[in-house]
Amino acid sequence: MAELATIARPYAEALFQSAKGQASADADWLNELALVAEQPQLQQFADNPKVTPDQVFGLFTSVIKSKLSDRATNFLHTLISNNRLVALPEIARQFHALVNAQQGLSDAHIQSAFPLEGADLAQVQAVLEKRFGRKLNVSVDIQPELIGGIRVVVGDEVLDTSVKARLEQMKVALTA
Repeated sequence: MAELATIARPYAEALFQSAKGQASADADWLNELALVAEQPQLQQFADNPKVTPDQVFGLFTSVIKSKLSDRATNFLHTLISNNRLVALPEIARQFHALVNAQQGLSDAHIQSAFPLEGADLAQVQAVLEKRFGRKLNVSVDIQPELIGGIRVVVGDEVLDTSVKARLEQMKVALTA
């Protein structure tokens, strides 16, 4: 949703600019807030016109496991008072992207037919970092329907070397 991204961008940028070296700590509490904000029950409660911002804040903080810092508390109050709680997950995504850009990193989501661990994962990561020309934070999802090989998504780039993709290419070539 482009509108949500547009709403979230100024909040993410302001939080990032004010982080001053503690962006990774901010990312931790921001991700925790985003997980709670994604809950439909909380959104429904926050959207109720009879509920005050203090009640929404109270419910929000009662669900969170850790104690919020002053920065986190102020940020959450700002979002609630401006009716922007729905944008919190997108704010967290954009903040994460800004932190990665500052550190010269990108997120790489690897889908593999088989588990990738230890030395195998390190080897794949090294090859992918060379291929994409930047450091990568990798996460691996097991997708047995790939049959073999891997599928890698880095930003808007996709590298698909799976058996499933090759079979699809063969199917298209044979039916053309």
